[in-house]
Amino acid sequence: MQKPIRILSADMDILGETEAYESMFFTRRFHTFGDIELKINRYKKHADKLLKGNLILVGKELNKVFIIKHREIDLDENGKATENWLVKGLSLQAVVTQRITIPPAYTAYDYKSGNAETVMKHYIERNIVNPVDPRRKISQLVIAPNQNRGPSISWQSRYKNLSEEMTEISLATGLGWDVTLDLKNKQWVFDVVEGKDVSVNQSIHPPVIFSPQFESLQSLHYTESELNYKNSAYVAGQGEGVERRIVEVGKEVGLSRHEIFIDARDIPETEDIEVPDGDGGTTNETIPRPVADIIKDLTDRGNQQLEQLIQEHYLEGQILTYSPFKYEKDYNLGDITTIQSKDWGVTLDTRITEIKEIYEENGFRIEGTFGNNRPTLTQKIKQELAQMSGEVRK
Repeated sequence: MQKPIRILSADMDILGETEAYESMFFTRRFHTFGDIELKINRYKKHADKLLKGNLILVGKELNKVFIIKHREIDLDENGKATENWLVKGLSLQAVVTQRITIPPAYTAYDYKSGNAETVMKHYIERNIVNPVDPRRKISQLVIAPNQNRGPSISWQSRYKNLSEEMTEISLATGLGWDVTLDLKNKQWVFDVVEGKDVSVNQSIHPPVIFSPQFESLQSLHYTESELNYKNSAYVAGQGEGVERRIVEVGKEVGLSRHEIFIDARDIPETEDIEVPDGDGGTTNETIPRPVADIIKDLTDRGNQQLEQLIQEHYLEGQILTYSPFKYEKDYNLGDITTIQSKDWGVTLDTRITEIKEIYEENGFRIEGTFGNNRPTLTQKIKQELAQMSGEVRK
């Protein structure tokens, strides 16, 4: 079963439509950007339009759009029959990877507090949509109206990759994010995404249970691990020695307590504000921040770090494509579902964080990742560096 794709220019003009590719698979991700890989014979109609920088729109689904970033081709003894382009791309969200977070000129960090949606859209606004430096603006990108979704957070950022910051906020708050296509206005629209709760522990939506026993899972791989687990933190702000501000997070005791030290000296004790200078202009003035605000920021940092070090439950499975539950109707990317294996004694309510759609000549299938997928070696190293003590030994 082949799904048609449309090929668009970066200006969103339609260049062609085809379903004559050899194979295609793409992965949608809730907390970060996705990717696509497509094979098509170079002699097929519109194959010549699959150029770097052009867009691939899957069907008419404006949330499944990919920017072509790579293509390659091989020629073997079979000649034209196997002279296939291999095309790779990233989802439209990946445009956010092209910017870093630059703080205002009058302060070291770009600090923002509020609900998670407001904070995320603040950084997109300042670094892509309406930056101080017009060279940083990406004119195609706009921001959807703010609905003030998500829990209240405090965040500060300084020269971090903007996409990584969106992912960190997303993981900390449970909100996803996406960039979709607005063909009518020829715009790319940034917005946050809320998944539905369709687990057995709610009564608003019909529950979705992925289980071999319910004939909704073809395969399941489960990992439970405490190797990287921490539940109590000592979060250190600014200062030296006994004068350093320390906040404790976590209430576990005895053998069940797993401690970590978190260096958070980047959380400021002062803030820079602009005040009138008496000559019709402004000047910068440094004032102390309220102690309660500093302690809240340190506590939030501790909770955010611990959220990444919870007991690890990894679930990866191939969802039965034709099961009692219909993809994008009963469940979708970002939804919280119930995963169950009675034989293993495992029942978990967990979010669908990745969905891979696979289109080949012999049919269509989907694969899902439930919960935060298994960290890569690079991610593990980043976690270790983030946990390193900032104390100076004398």
